[in-house]
Amino acid sequence: MASTSSKASFRETVDEASRRNIAIVCGGDSSEHDVSLRSAQGIYSFFDKERYNVFIVDIKGLDWHVELPGGLTAKIDRNDFSFTADGKKHVFDYAYITIHGTPGENGLLQGYFDLIHLPYSTSGVLVEALTFDKFALNQYLRGYGVSVADSLLIRKGYEELVSDDEIEQRIGMPCFVKPAADGSSFGVSKVKNKDQLAPAIRKAIMESPEVMVESFLEGTEITQGCYKTRQKAVLLPITEVVTSNEFFDYNAKYNGQVKEITPARISSDLSERVSKITSHIYDILGCNGIIRIDYIISPEGRISMLEVNTTPGMTQTSFIPQQAAAAGLSMTDILTEIVENQLS
Repeated sequence: MASTSSKASFRETVDEASRRNIAIVCGGDSSEHDVSLRSAQGIYSFFDKERYNVFIVDIKGLDWHVELPGGLTAKIDRNDFSFTADGKKHVFDYAYITIHGTPGENGLLQGYFDLIHLPYSTSGVLVEALTFDKFALNQYLRGYGVSVADSLLIRKGYEELVSDDEIEQRIGMPCFVKPAADGSSFGVSKVKNKDQLAPAIRKAIMESPEVMVESFLEGTEITQGCYKTRQKAVLLPITEVVTSNEFFDYNAKYNGQVKEITPARISSDLSERVSKITSHIYDILGCNGIIRIDYIISPEGRISMLEVNTTPGMTQTSFIPQQAAAAGLSMTDILTEIVENQLS
């Protein structure tokens, strides 16, 4: 009986011809797989179900499946990103990507969707690959006058090419050691002396074959969301990030060990300067959809970029929903604007 009921409810969902089918694509192959699943649930709750048929698609390795009503799942046909249920083939009109890490944040999945001509929510292949590689992104944006921390790159298998003494002299202490090409929740260490460098590098290499050693920037950490459509540019209110932890680590992000203040306690002039930089970076890179950029503001008022997040967290308590609420905006309306910007 349960199976019959599930099939009936599924037919009611997909047989509405006027609705487009939206895939919220989550999961991925990084340590942030489960974080991505939580973002997918948040996005699902925001989408307008009267306007769209919304499905969660979980991908990990070669296991790609779509979640159906009643706890059922169906395998995704990777030839065209379709699935079969009730004896009928169903295709998607749009993919909303919320994978934190590979393959959804480094351009791999975007390349696949380009090949099968399926519109998606994020930036394109080159932008995703560039923003995923923190070291490459820093060097690129520095050329446009964006302030970033000094950094060195260490590749797996070639750690001996850069000595601890060189790192201390060039980057200074304390410093951050982090995966150069992965998310920012795992494998990150704040290093206070040379003796801590080797274990920190080993920890980061477990997440990424390339490791970035980055100088420590003292100041106020902030973050700002932004999205643009053909009709408008939206710069969301800035959030101030305050934590008693050494830095904004996994526990601060996801276990409540942080205070997030929106709008940030900064002057209107400084807020305007940050918004201009956010908008400028969005345009320099040629971004699409919602991004979030993290910064450090020095005591002297220098604004330095830390990271560009092209698939920011989207749980009910994540920064973007917080900032939208502070601006009096509806996440449902924002998602509709982003989807229709490409489909209309």
